[in-house]
Amino acid sequence: MATYVNNHIHTIYSFSPYTPTTAVEAAKKSGLKTAGIMDHDSVGGAKEFIEAGKKYDMPVTVGVECRVNMANTKLCGKRINNPDQISVAYVAMHGIPHQNIDKVDAFFAPYREKRNIRNAKMCENITEITKAYGITLDFEADVKPLATSTVTERHILFALAKKITAAYPTPEEAVDFIENKMGIALSAKVRDQILNGRETPDFYEYDILGALKGNMVEKFYVDATDELPDVTEFIKMVHENGGVAAYAYLGDVGDSVTGDKKAQKFEDDYIDLLFETIKELGFDAVTFMPTRNTMEQLDKIMALCDEHGFFQISGEDINTPRQSFICKAYENPKFDHLVKAAFTLIDYENEASVDIEAAKAKYSEMFR
Repeated sequence: MATYVNNHIHTIYSFSPYTPTTAVEAAKKSGLKTAGIMDHDSVGGAKEFIEAGKKYDMPVTVGVECRVNMANTKLCGKRINNPDQISVAYVAMHGIPHQNIDKVDAFFAPYREKRNIRNAKMCENITEITKAYGITLDFEADVKPLATSTVTERHILFALAKKITAAYPTPEEAVDFIENKMGIALSAKVRDQILNGRETPDFYEYDILGALKGNMVEKFYVDATDELPDVTEFIKMVHENGGVAAYAYLGDVGDSVTGDKKAQKFEDDYIDLLFETIKELGFDAVTFMPTRNTMEQLDKIMALCDEHGFFQISGEDINTPRQSFICKAYENPKFDHLVKAAFTLIDYENEASVDIEAAKAKYSEMFR
């Protein structure tokens, strides 16, 4: 029987229907053997997540995800793993020693504030698009109350989804508005999900959010600047606090598993340059999601990780109620090393919470 793990669960401290406690509870009930919190620009939920792990007898790990500026690297000008902006990459800090949680959160606090300035501008841009239909979006009144810590594009679009369902109260009216007034093309799968909203009320507004995110962001997006740490600054912070610096591989997208990403090319055409660059920068690991890539992509990434000495970390992005905590890919023996890595990461984190240098020496395979 497969052992299921997941190191990449979002909570209300970024965007998710789950609190840290309910995330661990849901992970346990789903059959996961480990769980990892991974919020954007925040570790505000980490301590609660750790306590929930004790409550539910679930081995847990804490991390943080953010975007970094790659303009001063060989990847400048390239679309890396961010659908919305070139020269910007999603990266992760894994295995945060518990005594440094507050330090890590303090690092991100000013970036969260700068992000909100841009968030307000994006709400203004959306209002310009939707005001003709009687829908406006105010950052302070409509969006910020939906957030606990970091405010993301998903919060903005979730607020818009709520405005749409208020103005167009039936699923049929909502779909008509999205397709015929906003000009957003819905796939048959997403259209059916939204039209089935009466039977799936817990998913309904999240399904609309997914449709908007996959097809509308470029219409209101404002490039991130001041809210992005330089990649070298990020790696320095990670290592100073005893964490594992991981690059998050996305890979070219065909049919989006989550329904919120359009078909788009990312790192695959320059994959060798990518690995050369992240190696030079000092990343320790590469993280990826087995269900989001083809087997050909996964084989290539795992081979390159072995060749360059990168620790491999997996996780399935959880930020909506429709997503399963269980990744069936772990039933394939070729991913057994990812299961082992999840437990190694947790062991390192727990021991580093007592003595970072001793833990690094013991788990040297995690670092470069």
